[in-house]
Amino acid sequence: GSHTAIKSGMIAAESVFEALVDGGESAAESAVAVTGEISSGEVVKEVTSYEEQMNKSWVHEELYEVRNTHEAFARWGLLPGLMYTGLATHITKGREPWTLSHEERDANKTQPADQFKPIQYPTPDGIITFDLLTNLQRSGTYHEDDQPAHLRIKSELSDIPESVSMQIYAAPEQRFCPAGVYEYVEEEGSTGGSGDKKLVINAQNCVHCKCCSIKMPHEYINWTVPEGGGGPQYQVM
Repeated sequence: GSHTAIKSGMIAAESVFEALVDGGESAAESAVAVTGEISSGEVVKEVTSYEEQMNKSWVHEELYEVRNTHEAFARWGLLPGLMYTGLATHITKGREPWTLSHEERDANKTQPADQFKPIQYPTPDGIITFDLLTNLQRSGTYHEDDQPAHLRIKSELSDIPESVSMQIYAAPEQRFCPAGVYEYVEEEGSTGGSGDKKLVINAQNCVHCKCCSIKMPHEYINWTVPEGGGGPQYQVM
């Protein structure tokens, strides 16, 4: 999906620029796109052309063909999902007269930990499998130390990491996060119980997968865009 992400960003930039310079040559000369300054009298514009241009691009064509594949797995499981995906990608190619809608939040499908057996994964061998911190280092992720944290607990859901996530769901965020952003640490003077642990967010480690904003219990994390240039710096793309 990197190519579609890059192309959609290019279309967004072009659409915003066209909206800023809309109004003729004189407007273009004084527009923020040229001068870098926003006039207090400038009318706020909605860039509706972005959606229009996206619908005309190959990005829309490519993604529309596979619009039902993810939901097929979510609804019917592995084997039926594979069968439907094979049919959609090789035969119908998106021409199905229906669209499977995702009707429930992924966060609502997270089940209490007592309904499952703990999984004991083998220790990474350093040849084929690697530990989390090694993989994180290879991603080259970086955020400026003095920028505001882009991962924040929603104020109205502050009780979730304190008394729900660890106690009911065994803190899935500290296990599914591929960068070790979320960890529960024992507070000083604690008795060692799960209720004595406090959530620590290492936002500087984030590789921008956004799993936390979708899968957290009750979606208690507000994922905002960090400063430009921050995040993973993959060298082989």
